[in-house]
Amino acid sequence: MRAKNKKPNILFVFSDQQRWDTVGCYGQPLNVTPHLDKMAEKGVRFEYAFTCQPVCGPARACIQTGKYATETGCYKNNIALPLDEKTIAHYFSEAGYDVGYVGKWHLASTGSEFDFKTEPIPPERRGGYKDYWVAADLLESTSHGYDGYMFDGDMNKVEFTGYRADCVTDFALDYLRNRDRENPFFLFISYIEPHHQNDRNRYEGPKGSKERFKDFEVPEDLAQTEGDWRESYPDYLGCCASLDDNVGRLLSELESQGIAEDTIIFYTSDHGSHFKTRNYEYKRSCHENSIRIPMIAYGPGFEGGKVISELTGLIDIPPTLLACGGIEKPEMMQGRPLQQLVEGNAEDWPQEVFIQISESQVGRAIRTKQWKYGVTAPHKNGKNDSSSDAYVEQHLYDLNRDPDERNNLIGKPGYREICDKLAGILRKKWWKQEKKNRRSCIFEEKVVISL
Repeated sequence: MRAKNKKPNILFVFSDQQRWDTVGCYGQPLNVTPHLDKMAEKGVRFEYAFTCQPVCGPARACIQTGKYATETGCYKNNIALPLDEKTIAHYFSEAGYDVGYVGKWHLASTGSEFDFKTEPIPPERRGGYKDYWVAADLLESTSHGYDGYMFDGDMNKVEFTGYRADCVTDFALDYLRNRDRENPFFLFISYIEPHHQNDRNRYEGPKGSKERFKDFEVPEDLAQTEGDWRESYPDYLGCCASLDDNVGRLLSELESQGIAEDTIIFYTSDHGSHFKTRNYEYKRSCHENSIRIPMIAYGPGFEGGKVISELTGLIDIPPTLLACGGIEKPEMMQGRPLQQLVEGNAEDWPQEVFIQISESQVGRAIRTKQWKYGVTAPHKNGKNDSSSDAYVEQHLYDLNRDPDERNNLIGKPGYREICDKLAGILRKKWWKQEKKNRRSCIFEEKVVISL
């Protein structure tokens, strides 16, 4: 039984490019995630959880700082987190926690100016994770599904042999077994699975995945579409099953050390995957299969098999983690502690989530319980521009009638009023989150915002 005045340990498990529906408690019919399902059964599942930016680096910047990507400047991949940004690791250290990080970082390099993609990351670019560090800035560049290397806290190259997710877990277990046990810990484990292997342009599940999951049930949003899901989905599920196996290893270690009751475990992902059915690659769009993610919490304060149906997201994770450690939410953090929903005392919880989209476009979107509304800036370059003064309506979906987003309602008769209402909400969110000076808006046909 944990002492009331003892701070809980916090284990944060982060996957990469994992759809919500790969997890059994979210509807996956195959036995892919028994350990996560058990966590949800005993803990808390957030039914409608979303990324704030469906691309790796920006999502990571958001979760480390509690700010939107355009606030930190990390609006696309390959932009380093500014050295003066205060992260969740800094706050935990100040509160007496040991802080550790294992796996993919993706926040140290900026083009050729700061290039640590295959080099050790210097301490000042590790976001405050000072007590344990085994990581690579671009893990997909230093490894494949099997075998590779990362770097330790002393900037030494550490090679590993075996399936990558297993090896990342090995390093996490090494920390758990050998840490200084005087202080509580905050350990961030960042897997790259089930992300596709960039240089091979395919998903790399453990050996046997293609046979094990060959009889998968096609997700409804992918049925009768093009894309590469037919050949990729078995390995994709194999990656997810491997992550679940490793969650099981972590849970067993906590039990063996007698600290399971003292530890809060979070599991979520940076974004989803649409398998090249919405654009030329796997994400970077406002669609559900790009932005909706699994999110499960288990441990002190997150118990009872609860299912939260309010809209939540990665932007809520930083203040939630800090609240677990008894740390007050900093004013600059945009989200809200999820404990408010779990404990049933949330007031005026936001009825929409805000999404920024980069690289494929300069886009913005909101997702309400019924509607998805997205805009884009066709005169801007998503790889060079972080924002725009004017946006054009791009997507409107009625998620009650069209959960698979097959019928784009933009420009169709009878939807102007709802578009105007959603545009107003998006304007409000946009001004607040991107720190724009509010001036008069011109709303013309197709133009949403002109500043």
